[in-house]
Amino acid sequence: MNAISAVAADISARLPGLECRFGEMMSGHTSLRIGGPVTAMFLPKTARQLQSLYSMLSERGVAPIVIGNGANILADGRGFDAIAVKTSGVNDVCLAPDGQIRADAGVTLRRLAVFARDNGLSGLEFAHGIPGTLGGAIVMNAGAYGGQMSDAVSTVRIMPRTGGADGTREIDSAECGFEYRRSRFADGGELVVSASICLSRGDAVGITARMEELAGRRRSCQPLDLPSAGSAFKRPKDGYAAALIEEAGLKGFAIGGARVSEKHAGFVVNASNAEFDDVLRLMESVRNRVSELFGVELEPEIKILRRDANGGARLWKF
Repeated sequence: MNAISAVAADISARLPGLECRFGEMMSGHTSLRIGGPVTAMFLPKTARQLQSLYSMLSERGVAPIVIGNGANILADGRGFDAIAVKTSGVNDVCLAPDGQIRADAGVTLRRLAVFARDNGLSGLEFAHGIPGTLGGAIVMNAGAYGGQMSDAVSTVRIMPRTGGADGTREIDSAECGFEYRRSRFADGGELVVSASICLSRGDAVGITARMEELAGRRRSCQPLDLPSAGSAFKRPKDGYAAALIEEAGLKGFAIGGARVSEKHAGFVVNASNAEFDDVLRLMESVRNRVSELFGVELEPEIKILRRDANGGARLWKF
């Protein structure tokens, strides 16, 4: 038993109600359906479990791989000597007396948007079709169709490596460092536990109509029938990544089982049992071609987790 396995076994023994899976495949927890085994994956079901787990990992100097729905992750097929924490089971949501929504990090954006609609609150219609969880959406300041999470988030409860009395503290939206598809949490170290969402009053019929309109637009232009991780590249300062990729003649371009979608050039899809290296090489080829033709350096929007020399996970950047 190596050090990471020993840590996982010890925590599992100390938190007997917390589900732990050894050798779990990341491919079963990412929307691209790619990724090898992790030494251990914990699946907390309550905020208390999540906080206790994160505290114990911090005390032992172990930085976990934190995932929600894995909707924007490309994980190395060789796997990782690491501990993963999946937060999607921590998903309570309620309407607070002040009219704001309080939601755990693992709540899906779809469920959150529907909850808001059912309570006559408008402002999350854009998020209804985004497949991730609230925690992941805050980390990357997810957005679509003119909306983004920073428009709706009021406060975020976080757990730093060294927290307060109960391990958590609350910060205002202004302290989150929100930028386009980025926040202060993007580089890890601080765990998003929950958030408060501040929305405006709205009509449920009108909110539903807007959700249905956006869902129709997604069906018409996005490759929802194939595994993907959403937009492969961030929008550059001038123009759109998808338009540049299409203009470069790369729609349908494939390496191995990975392919640039013919339906939307901004998506890289797992067309036929794609492997990690297929997607990585494809993205690199697309990036290089766009740079050659237009002088634009595309930045990945997908979070790329690559195995390092010691078997751990590191965030890969081109």
